[in-house]
Amino acid sequence: MHSMPPTHRPPLRRSGFSLVELLTVIAIISILMTVATVGIGGLLAGKGVTTAVSTTEAVFAEARTLAMGKLTNAAVLVSIQDPTNMDTYLRRLVVAYKEVDPVTNVQSQEWTLASRGVTLPDKVYFSQSLSSKDHKNGGGGLAKVSLGGTNVKRDYQGDYLIYEFNAEGICTTPGASFVIGTGTRVVGSNETRPRIIRSAKRDFGGFVIWRNGSTSLFRNPLQILKNGDNITFF
Repeated sequence: MHSMPPTHRPPLRRSGFSLVELLTVIAIISILMTVATVGIGGLLAGKGVTTAVSTTEAVFAEARTLAMGKLTNAAVLVSIQDPTNMDTYLRRLVVAYKEVDPVTNVQSQEWTLASRGVTLPDKVYFSQSLSSKDHKNGGGGLAKVSLGGTNVKRDYQGDYLIYEFNAEGICTTPGASFVIGTGTRVVGSNETRPRIIRSAKRDFGGFVIWRNGSTSLFRNPLQILKNGDNITFF
C-alpha cells in the first residue's frame, strides 16, 4: 500500500478592519447620530406645540363652562408673574372665577382659582408679541390682572394676561388670539421673551377665540407670523 503524503494547507488569514476603516465607520455613525438628534428634536418640539394647543383649547372650554355653571365671570390666565421663573413664566395657565355673594348676588372684585392649572410642555412658551386682543386687525395687547388675597396661594399670586368669559359664556374679547411656539430662554438674561430655536423656526400654533367660545386653529405658521420670517424673539 502506498500512503498518501500529508497535505499542507496554508494558514488561514484572519479578516478584520484596518484602523482607517474603523475611524471612517465611527465618523459616519457620529454624523448619522447628529442628524437623527436634530430631526428627533424638531419632531418632539412640534409634538409639544400640537399637544399644548389641544390642552389649552380644553382649558378655554373649562373656563367657559365654569362661567355659565356659576353664572359669573371666569377666565383663562397666563402667568407673567416672575420672568426669572423658568417653570411658570409664559408657561403656566390657570382658570379663575369671581365669587358671587349668595345673599346680595354681587360679584366679587377678586379672582378665585378654580384649579391648579396646566404647564406648557418643555420649550413651549406663550407669545405676548404674537397674541393679540384683535388678531384679524393686528392690534391691541391683552389685558392684565393680578391674583392675590386669601383666596390665592402665594405661589400663584402675581400678574397674568387674561382671556375672559361672562356669565353667559360669551368671550369679552372676541377675535383674540392665543399663540404659542417652540423657543428657549436663558437664565439671567435681560430679554424676557423666548428666543426662536433655529431648527424650529416655524414651529408655532394656536387659535382665535370667538364670541361664543368656539376656536379657529391656525393651520399655517404664516397666519401667525405674517412678516415673521426674520423675528428672533417672540
